[in-house]
Amino acid sequence: MKSQKINEYGKPLIQIEEPTPHPRGNEVLIKVVFCGVCHTDVHINDGYFKLSDEKKIDTSSRRSLPFTPGHEIFGEVAGVGENVKDIQIGDRRAVFPWIGCRECSICIQGNENLCEKGSNGIGTSANGGYSDYVIVPDSKYLIDTNGIDDRLAATYMCSGVTAYSAICKIGALNKTDKILILGLGGVGMSWLQIGQAMLNNSIFAADIDNKKLKQAISLGAKNVYNTTEKDSAKRIISDTDGGIAAVVDFVGSEKSAEFGLSSIKRGGKYIVVGLYGGEISIPLATIPLRAISIVGTLTGSLDETKAVIKLAKTGKINPIPLEERPMAQASKSLDDLRKGLTIGRVILTP
Repeated sequence: MKSQKINEYGKPLIQIEEPTPHPRGNEVLIKVVFCGVCHTDVHINDGYFKLSDEKKIDTSSRRSLPFTPGHEIFGEVAGVGENVKDIQIGDRRAVFPWIGCRECSICIQGNENLCEKGSNGIGTSANGGYSDYVIVPDSKYLIDTNGIDDRLAATYMCSGVTAYSAICKIGALNKTDKILILGLGGVGMSWLQIGQAMLNNSIFAADIDNKKLKQAISLGAKNVYNTTEKDSAKRIISDTDGGIAAVVDFVGSEKSAEFGLSSIKRGGKYIVVGLYGGEISIPLATIPLRAISIVGTLTGSLDETKAVIKLAKTGKINPIPLEERPMAQASKSLDDLRKGLTIGRVILTP
């Protein structure tokens, strides 16, 4: 099989031909049909997450090189281990990738996506979907998405479930409460669509790219704001009669945090999804005085993934913009993400 692999961190991927793996035990071999390109893939290609200044979280020890990234996978069952009884060759499934150690208390509680070890995450620790084939450790991680566009089904494994989980963390809202999306990449666009399917509140959007803001309006955003424009946060407060009830930040930078925290009303929530990096400085007394909450969220659980697929099957989630590219353009697609040139999601096809 052919795979696009990280051979050296921070460098372009290289194509490597290697033996197609054989599934054993509970394993399932999936022939990749589609694989989405996520900003997490950029961080994995770099080998670190940026904190602030020169500080970083080095993630290189989580995987061996050469390594195949890619965690938004839809494919076809091409082989099964001897213990697999509930799935057959030829079945088409999306792959839940956020697989933990399956032994710690977090995993046992159903939150494998939060496992400290993260030792089996497909495309993050174990070889992923930038390839002709990928091994899935158990058939329970394969999700029937029949009735959904196969390309969208792939994106729901990360951008979709990440958006869904972030929405679930908002909590109760009044009908007049407003929500702000910060950052209109693939996950932000997914949030806009899933949010409209789940909530009855007006959704505003902010970004630095006017093309993405225009796209957000066409996809149903009530109003949009360019964060580089002076007094845009003040305009949000004015337009919402006091501020935003919940800001969902898909950038996660110092500037986006400053913008988001200045936009929320008393009792509001600032929910951080993005991993761009940096630090926030906020007087501690203002947190209780404003009664605000700062919440972090990371992808989503297997149950949440099944829930977003169930919602998608109702037809209530409008599709995000998708662009198909051949697998050989994986490195170019990562570079486009780095430069902020991608609208919606790039989908790679072997």
